[in-house]
Amino acid sequence: MKIRIVDAFTDRPFGGNPAGVLLLDAFPADDWLQRVAAEVNLSETAFAHPLPTGGGADWALRWFTPTTEVDLCGHATLATAHVLRSTGTTDTAVHFTTRSGVLTSAAHDDGSHTLDFPTAPLTEVSVPAGVAEALGAEPLAAFDTGPQVGDLLVELADEKTVRALTPDLRALVAHSKRGIIATAVAQDPTRGYDFVSRCFFPRVGIDEDPVTGSAHTALAPHWAPRLGRDDLTGLQASARSGLVRTALRGDRTLLTGHAVTVIEGELLA
Repeated sequence: MKIRIVDAFTDRPFGGNPAGVLLLDAFPADDWLQRVAAEVNLSETAFAHPLPTGGGADWALRWFTPTTEVDLCGHATLATAHVLRSTGTTDTAVHFTTRSGVLTSAAHDDGSHTLDFPTAPLTEVSVPAGVAEALGAEPLAAFDTGPQVGDLLVELADEKTVRALTPDLRALVAHSKRGIIATAVAQDPTRGYDFVSRCFFPRVGIDEDPVTGSAHTALAPHWAPRLGRDDLTGLQASARSGLVRTALRGDRTLLTGHAVTVIEGELLA
């Protein structure tokens, strides 16, 4: 069967966040899906199969890290939508049924896609003991992102501090269901982004995720009231880097980005 590696939230190869994508006729056993994801060894591998017409969704979609299945993933959803369009499977909006409900991807003439995701409910919490030491930086504030995202979002003093983080990943495991989102306002908004972030998910086998769409469902409601605009652009300042355009729409957050297929091959197992 065909397997593809797609760089998501970037318009050029070797940037953004790579995801494996497999289009199937049906989902095989869970242990096979997990073994494939471990073999691909990217932050997520997406598995999708078409659904009968007339239902509430067009495709069933699941996401696996190298060690576990996850409830929500932005970049692998974008990668799947890109594959469906680039292979001519569909050129319209796609509705995916997932662990997080029905998610929609709309294609645009410039090659980008917009994902319609649930907005993460933010609850301010005290900075947990040990987080500052694990990150190597003192948070200004901390927020629980709710069960669907499952991260601890921490706001740091400035962009320079976010970029310079070298966290103790083993220590971070104790502080959230999935991981830590570290963020700060952009030092210079004229450079094309409004805020920066980095995401560390050692609990699910991902030390640092290059670009995290699901994290932006929490970053959008965090920064929109602070910056006075519902439409913002986030830069995830990982080594690969990537841009996510966000649009806060109440209980939904729209995430827009490009994607590029970099590898196509045959899975023989």
